Amino acid sequence: MSRLPTALGALLAVAISGAAQAEPTQIVVRAISKDAKFIGDSMGGARVTLTDARSGRELASGLISGGTGDTGRIIVAPRVRGAALSTPEAAAFRATLDLDHPTLVKAQAVGPLGKPGAQITVTSMMWLLPGQPVAGDGWLLEFPGLVVEPTWTSQGNGLRIDAKVTLMCGCPIEPGGHWDAAKYDVRATLLDGDKTVAATKLSYAGKPSTFAGDLPKPKAGAYRLLVTATNADTGNTGVVEQSLSLAR
Repeated sequence: MSRLPTALGALLAVAISGAAQAEPTQIVVRAISKDAKFIGDSMGGARVTLTDARSGRELASGLISGGTGDTGRIIVAPRVRGAALSTPEAAAFRATLDLDHPTLVKAQAVGPLGKPGAQITVTSMMWLLPGQPVAGDGWLLEFPGLVVEPTWTSQGNGLRIDAKVTLMCGCPIEPGGHWDAAKYDVRATLLDGDKTVAATKLSYAGKPSTFAGDLPKPKAGAYRLLVTATNADTGNTGVVEQSLSLAR
C-alpha cells in the first residue's frame, strides 16, 4: 500500500513533463489595397479577428492602425522577390498568441472602417507554429475594390452628379498619376424601380479623385442613383446606390 502514492506521483510527473508548453508567437497582420498601399488611419483602418479555425476560439482581435506606407517601395520600385513592402510606420495589427501546438488560424478583417459604404470582409487561413513569428510584412490581407462617394445637385433642367473615387487605402486617382484617371470608368445611372431613366459617364473633374457629369432631370418623384467605378486592368470596382427624391 505504501507504494501507491509513489506510483501516482511518478505518473503525475510523467504527465506534467509530457504536457506541451505554450510558446509566445508573435504575429503581424496588414491590410493592403489591391494595386495600391496599406489601409491605415486615414481610412479608419480595419478590424482584425484571429480565431482557431477548427475550434472557433478567438485568439486575438484589434485594429490595424498606422500609415499607408512608402509609395516608392510599394508602387514605384520594381518588385523583388522577398523584399519587404512595409516600413516601420506602415499600418499593422500586432499580437502575441500563446500556442502549444500547430494551429490553423483564420484571420478576418473588416474595412476600411472610415468608409462604411465601401467596407468589405476579407478572410484568410494560415498554419502557425508555436514560437515561429509571422513578422516583417506579416500576414497580408488584400482588399480589392474602390471607395465611391457620390453627391448630386439639381441645376435647372439637369442633375449634376459628382463622385469622389479612391482606392481602398485612400490613394488618389488623377491623370498621369500612379493611379491614372484614364484607366477608371465611372458611371451614374438614375433608376425608377428597375427601369433606367437616364445614364451618363462621369469625367475627371480637375481635382484628384473627382469625377462629374450631368443627367437630364426627370419628373418629380423618388428615384435611385447608382454610381459605379471600375478599372478593367485590375478588376477593382466600387458600387454605391442611394435614394434621390425630386420635389415638384
